[in-house]
Amino acid sequence: MDYTWSWDVVFSSLPVLAQGAWMTIRLTCIAVGLGILIGTFLGMGRVSSVKIIFALSSSYVHFIRGTPLLVQLFFIYYALPIVLGRHVPPFAAAIVAMSLNSAAYVAEIVRAGIQSIDRGQMEAARSLGMTYQQAMLYIIIPQTFKRIVPPLGNEFIAMLKDSSLVSTIALEELVRKGQIIYGRTYKSFEVWTAVALFFLLMTLPITALVNYTERRMKAGD
Repeated sequence: MDYTWSWDVVFSSLPVLAQGAWMTIRLTCIAVGLGILIGTFLGMGRVSSVKIIFALSSSYVHFIRGTPLLVQLFFIYYALPIVLGRHVPPFAAAIVAMSLNSAAYVAEIVRAGIQSIDRGQMEAARSLGMTYQQAMLYIIIPQTFKRIVPPLGNEFIAMLKDSSLVSTIALEELVRKGQIIYGRTYKSFEVWTAVALFFLLMTLPITALVNYTERRMKAGD
């Protein structure tokens, strides 16, 4: 059967898909930003000598990494309102679920980064009179972030693609916009090709930026 490609559908869909792409970028930036903030403390907890802090941090990381993001999203959007007695808006549910999920993965990245730093640096900082917290803040963490830029970039890209899951709660990001356009036009090939290209156009600059940052940091060593 012959198939006729419809450029009209592609061009007419671009403004709508661009709106969805902007929503995807917003979600990802907020979620990963909060994920880095929370995950840094969790990562420090994962190397803490205080047993209760280590246990709580580890339990959180294992639970989140061991359950799908989609289930976490459904729990926050559908199950949590039953307990709270009020509706959770889709945008808020998406941000909470994505942030908490990202935090667990960032925590493992930070933990690995901290453990890659020579233990002698902590001992030297303590011998100079620094507390453990001061040594972590001023000596270990700055070096850690220098080493974990590439995996953090990969986490951003992974979360950007995983943000497509929020289409299941009717939040109109890029994939949801594609579903709406397809429902109106029934041109699946054109619509999903355009959606895929939008994702590609969003991830390629981020990949290039991460590679550039990594090279600059290596040059500064």
